[in-house]
Amino acid sequence: MLGSGLMAAIREQHPEVSFTGIGGAQMTAQGLDSMVPMERLSVMGLIEPLKRLPELLRIRKNLLRHFLADPPDVFIGIDSPDFNLGLERRLRQAGILTVHYVSPSVWAWRQKRVHKIERAVDLMLTLFPFEAQFYAQHQVQVAFVGHPLADLIPLDTEVEQARRNLALAVDKPVLALLPGSRSGELARLLPEFIACARLCQQHWPDLQLLLPCANAERRQQVETYLEQHEPSLGIQLFDGKAREVMAAADAILIASGTATLEALLLKKPMLVCYRMNWLSYRLISGMLKVPYFSLPNLLAGKRLVNERVQDAVQAQSLYEDIVELMEDSERQQSLNQEYYAIHRQLKQGASSRAAQAVLALIKGK
Repeated sequence: MLGSGLMAAIREQHPEVSFTGIGGAQMTAQGLDSMVPMERLSVMGLIEPLKRLPELLRIRKNLLRHFLADPPDVFIGIDSPDFNLGLERRLRQAGILTVHYVSPSVWAWRQKRVHKIERAVDLMLTLFPFEAQFYAQHQVQVAFVGHPLADLIPLDTEVEQARRNLALAVDKPVLALLPGSRSGELARLLPEFIACARLCQQHWPDLQLLLPCANAERRQQVETYLEQHEPSLGIQLFDGKAREVMAAADAILIASGTATLEALLLKKPMLVCYRMNWLSYRLISGMLKVPYFSLPNLLAGKRLVNERVQDAVQAQSLYEDIVELMEDSERQQSLNQEYYAIHRQLKQGASSRAAQAVLALIKGK
């Protein structure tokens, strides 16, 4: 999404531009010659990437060889810092301009990485303002561009229309479950999410339960679990349509990640949960420098939404939090005011601003 928006904005000013690298369907649609399927880089955590390390190193080595032999005007690494930053450093040493789009969480943990970033990139593009402040303090050239989702999602959400689009009852409560888009993440959160949904349905007999599935594999994973453990629960599954499902909801039980930003931009009360491989969590938790892990709280600089992590992700506790969310109208109004303020702050025309910053960097050289 970030790459395709940036590519389109660059092409508006330079129709003759060509793009090569690694990307998915949206970037390919904008003309990217993708050298490797993007899914091959889709790993997360500290332990999980080790299983794929030989392949990842081989891909990076081939990219380095390609771009040294045929230098681009600029190399833009999008997220994936453990993959991209080393590549960016080597390319920059060879005189190639490098940009990194999406800041690693250096402000949250492993802050000394900022020195590695300083050596690797000519320009850091950040999605959030507090990130730009961190880099400016460390003398790294930076541009805050805002977030494309804030440009894409309207300030006001049409809840009734969203429910009609999904063929839901307009006048009955809706709880959305988003336990994650990756297999391991889903396996760790789904049991407690489903158990919580059962308790919520007992509390509100007419409650509509919705769960969007990221792809066919995740849908099969959810269906198998439901058949084995909760065949009568009556959760409605959707292929994709996560944003539509969230727009229709009164509240959202959600895995930590970018989806929480979408939920914020849709002005939805949410409960954010996070579970990861126990060893990865033990290693990371000791390095954290911030009191929160969810994007809404990080953006607000305070606790806007409740967070539950690791062993605190228990069905009974989740249920109690959801009941409070859905029945506390005063809290919902207060949340909405905070959400609107953050939405306006992030609504900057991100792709155009990012393109302007990249083109200015090239022109400066």
